[in-house]
Amino acid sequence: MRDVNRRNFLAGVSLAGVGLGLAGCSRTTSTASNGPSPAPITSPVYSYTPANYGATSDRFPVPAVDTSKINPMFLRQEVAYVTKEPPGTIVIDPQGKFLYYVQPGGRAIRYGVGVGKQGFAWSGTATINSKQEWPDWYPPKEMIERRPDIKPQLSQLQSGIGMHGGPGNPLGARAMYLWQDGKDTLYRIHGTVEPYSIGTNVSSGCIRMINQDAIDLYNRTPTGTRVVVLGSGARVS
Repeated sequence: MRDVNRRNFLAGVSLAGVGLGLAGCSRTTSTASNGPSPAPITSPVYSYTPANYGATSDRFPVPAVDTSKINPMFLRQEVAYVTKEPPGTIVIDPQGKFLYYVQPGGRAIRYGVGVGKQGFAWSGTATINSKQEWPDWYPPKEMIERRPDIKPQLSQLQSGIGMHGGPGNPLGARAMYLWQDGKDTLYRIHGTVEPYSIGTNVSSGCIRMINQDAIDLYNRTPTGTRVVVLGSGARVS
């Protein structure tokens, strides 16, 4: 991967009027995005099932999630959802802590997510450029300096200093890499080793999902999928 050109990245973001912070998922650069779509109107239909979060056999074991420790509204479910975005689009509402995968007929599959904490929020449009199962993690140099506690977990990998994919990797079981205008945004939609952080402002800008949900969304979305991240003034009701 390319090194982060932090100055150019922030300059491009400033032109878009978007306050982006340092992402903790990668080391590549980004450009400004188009503005987000208006907030859709939704009415939830609570149809989740704890069975969605049982232990899963994968390349590595995915442990069961104790759903009693998570607010039920953040568990995967189908909801009524009116939006101008076509089916197959991903719409993320950072304020509500939800990710919507738009379906036909005014419906969507809704997932609870963890989003960027203060100083790391972002909005705009992007495209899923690539996807990886059990991805390696390459934290930016700025994050390593800010978090010296992670240094013992890092080693020299093929693309730089990072951590091999696996059960302890912060990117979890799946990652979907978001690009704008042919360049990496630094942001990903990915799994997590901290499922009980879902529904909070916790990440360094990436969109964090329960591993079982990340696997489910990964299987539904091809590369090229449009992703819309709503701004602070466009909260979904």
